Amino acid sequence: MDAPHQRTPDPPAAATRTRAQQLGDAGEQAALAFLVARGLRPLARNVRFKGGELDLVMLDGETLVFVEVRRRGRSDFGDALDSVDTRKARKLVLAARLYLQRESRHARRDCRFDVVGFDGGAEPRWVRGAFSLDDL
Repeated sequence: MDAPHQRTPDPPAAATRTRAQQLGDAGEQAALAFLVARGLRPLARNVRFKGGELDLVMLDGETLVFVEVRRRGRSDFGDALDSVDTRKARKLVLAARLYLQRESRHARRDCRFDVVGFDGGAEPRWVRGAFSLDDL
């Protein structure tokens, strides 16, 4: 991760987290390990801004990657990847812009929005460039 002052605090202890939050935390940790194994380098996790949050911020070579992690235990409402709709994508773009303002050293990098989805017990599915600003 970047310098210690850049790191967002770890999530609260599991005892104070709801089951859904614990599953989300586990999904983010699994996605982080999955992406690191594929050569991405972590910069930040759970970066929060008013109106949005970035699950993972990573580097893929010199490209800054904003990763949304989605986990679905059941498919009643579609799969995990389908849950990133236009409204959610816009919130991610806003959070990414705020991140770039705060972390100006990354402002000139190419950026990409990826989604890692977990459905039930299945292996993660990674969509590089899941959406772009042109899609919104």
